[in-house]
Amino acid sequence: MAPVNKLYAARLTGLLVLGPDGESIGRVRDLVIALRLGRQPPRVLGLVVELATRRRIFVPMLRVTSVEPTSITLTTGTVSLRRFTRRPTETLVFGEVLDSRVRVTDPELEDLADGDSVVVDLGLERTRSRDWVVNRVAVRKRRPRLGRRSGIRVTDWKYVDGLDQYALTLPGQGATELLTQFEGMRPADLAIAMRELPDKRRHELAAALDDERLADVVQELPTDDQTDLLTHLGESRAVDVLEAMDPDDAADLLGELAEPEAESFLQLMDPEDSAPVRRLLEHSPDTAGGLMTPKPVVLTPDTTVAEALARLRHPDLTPALSSMVLVTRPPTVTPTGRYMGCVHMQALLREPPAAMVGGVVDNDLPRLDPADSLARVTRYFATYNLVCGPVVDDEGHLLGAVSVDDLLDHLLPDDWRERDGDLVDSEIVVDHPIPPHARLRVGATRTATGGAAQQGGADDV
Repeated sequence: MAPVNKLYAARLTGLLVLGPDGESIGRVRDLVIALRLGRQPPRVLGLVVELATRRRIFVPMLRVTSVEPTSITLTTGTVSLRRFTRRPTETLVFGEVLDSRVRVTDPELEDLADGDSVVVDLGLERTRSRDWVVNRVAVRKRRPRLGRRSGIRVTDWKYVDGLDQYALTLPGQGATELLTQFEGMRPADLAIAMRELPDKRRHELAAALDDERLADVVQELPTDDQTDLLTHLGESRAVDVLEAMDPDDAADLLGELAEPEAESFLQLMDPEDSAPVRRLLEHSPDTAGGLMTPKPVVLTPDTTVAEALARLRHPDLTPALSSMVLVTRPPTVTPTGRYMGCVHMQALLREPPAAMVGGVVDNDLPRLDPADSLARVTRYFATYNLVCGPVVDDEGHLLGAVSVDDLLDHLLPDDWRERDGDLVDSEIVVDHPIPPHARLRVGATRTATGGAAQQGGADDV
């Protein structure tokens, strides 16, 4: 097959990157270009490739030997595994260039001369020296607020004004094409991708996401990034996002703010959303009361098994919370009526659909107290082989449930999301030692990547 010498950048995103022997290296997530002075077309420096471990590395464009409809093949399987870090002279195509406002001066496209256009793609071409350059720009005329969307037009790079280092830092850039690149991503993966963007683009992307989607992503970000986004969203939008977050995650985020600022947000929130957050903030964050979610699956004893299973199938439930239903006397909104016990999903699957959950309640399983320490909660999960545990007060009211994912968030170091290598047991800190048989182990090996920061044009190692 003849080598591809011309293509559009959007075609590359998501493509599998293979070594010369067909071994999978990762997937393309962005392109790195170097803008040049005057009308000179930018040079394509390389690809930002995401490995299976979610780390993003740099692969020089000169290593690309062929581009197929579903994959890109490199001349060598030896690549640097150091994390990609963008240099000041480098520009990301998807992260920074797309959605930019430009002026088109192409004499053959006179209809674009009387207003701004928006960049939707870049055309790449391989030169005789095997270098890749950006020689074409696909644009769409910027439509009025209620106007129809115009078609895509293609022009030479030399006819486009507004694609320089300074122009790309100006506010007001859209995020339509950027949203397209991230469509279908899991919240945790989108959070990683957002952290790779320049601050300006991160804030513009956050503004373009709907409240529910942004809330899911914020919950996956490190604390510093959470507070930064909350600050830039503006008070009204920040309140909407806090209301869309899980109460325990919203409480964790507000707990990082100064007390007057947190109280200001709580007062602006809907009372129905702020009430459970306030109750969580009454507990220390490293106790069962601080770890729990106030919205587990709670049913009365006269609920049928069929209805209980239907509740556990709700798509918004995490796998941990859907592992059991908690049975109480009315009311079933936390703090509930008297707690009676729990029913594990496996038990429900073994019962006739018309049976009542009150007949299969496990009332022997010990409960967590809201004041129980992190070490106590960890031993509880390990001892009873659970991924979810009820939190009950001294008066027998169910306050919520601790899930294993919330427990891991507090067991791991604060910066675990930024770590390059695996974590070792000594980095998992609790308030006093845990017996070996009850230890929750997270990682035991160290990767060969070392954790050194990579510059965009780094050579192989």
